[in-house]
Amino acid sequence: MSDNLFADISSEDLKKREKSAEPLFMPLMLATLTKTYFSDPNWIYEHKFDGERCLAIKKKGKVFLVSRNHKSMNAEYPELVKVLSAGKADNFIIDGEIVSLNKAGVSDFQLLQGRINEKEGEGFTKKRKVIPIHYCIFDLLYVDGYDIREMPLYARKKILKKLLSYNKTLRYSEHKVGDGVAYFKKACSLKWEGLIAKRFDAPYVGRRSNDWLKFKCIMEQELVVGGYTLPKGSRKHFGALLVGYYKDGKLHYAGKVGTGYTQSTLALLGGKLEKIKTAKCPFNNYNESTKDVVWVKPIIVAEFHFANWTNANKLRVGRYKGLRDDKAAKDVVKETPKAIGPH
Repeated sequence: MSDNLFADISSEDLKKREKSAEPLFMPLMLATLTKTYFSDPNWIYEHKFDGERCLAIKKKGKVFLVSRNHKSMNAEYPELVKVLSAGKADNFIIDGEIVSLNKAGVSDFQLLQGRINEKEGEGFTKKRKVIPIHYCIFDLLYVDGYDIREMPLYARKKILKKLLSYNKTLRYSEHKVGDGVAYFKKACSLKWEGLIAKRFDAPYVGRRSNDWLKFKCIMEQELVVGGYTLPKGSRKHFGALLVGYYKDGKLHYAGKVGTGYTQSTLALLGGKLEKIKTAKCPFNNYNESTKDVVWVKPIIVAEFHFANWTNANKLRVGRYKGLRDDKAAKDVVKETPKAIGPH
């Protein structure tokens, strides 16, 4: 297979591949949030998907779906395992995002919540039909006996496009070259989460990098749940979540979020919270006088939309988006946009 895949790759770029045994995990490359939106011919611009990051590894015919914190996702997305298993391509590691599309055809993490953590059992087959998933693939790390992470992005994407037979489930993530600012404005008008700008000749590094930048249309943040208020009126399970982020090893309070919950979400979260109640406040800087607060062990991570950060580092107009089980609570920090552009 490799002769065909590498046929139109320059000899200079081929020197950067490394012959090696195929591993069952590679650290993921992460993008840095920027407040500098730019157009540059040496960068490409891709759709920022609103889903669940996933490495798909196929080794000797067997498929392994792995989250960014190294959890198996095979049981949650058996249809993706089936499609990758049936394909002719073998011995590769690809990077992408599993998404569900709303009625407007836009990836929607809240919709995907109906599939996350669901496994074979009563109701699962129905959910697979009601909430179909797509795997949007944007990078290739390993193929046919070679670690190709040191090869430039443009070469990896060229190989990736030839590697698989793309269909409704497997989607190649197209990119644009040129006016990144205009594309970002279009993305926001289409209600996308945003764009990822990538330096076209960058290697794939298993850490957060300034070679991948996030252009976000909507402010959002992963936060740790440290407590909740008791429900009032007809509401059940809980009122608002008290959330925070880690800084210097301590959990910093970031405010209360009381909107965005469906009845099923209230029940699901309420059940999880009930099991982890604790007598001690987990926040190091909590100074509010809110009554009827129940503290919980800070182990649940969720994602939230919000308008902006206040001067006191609290969320303004926060809204619940969904649970995340692909990131450890201790890794949740405040994500502050940086003035980063082409370099």
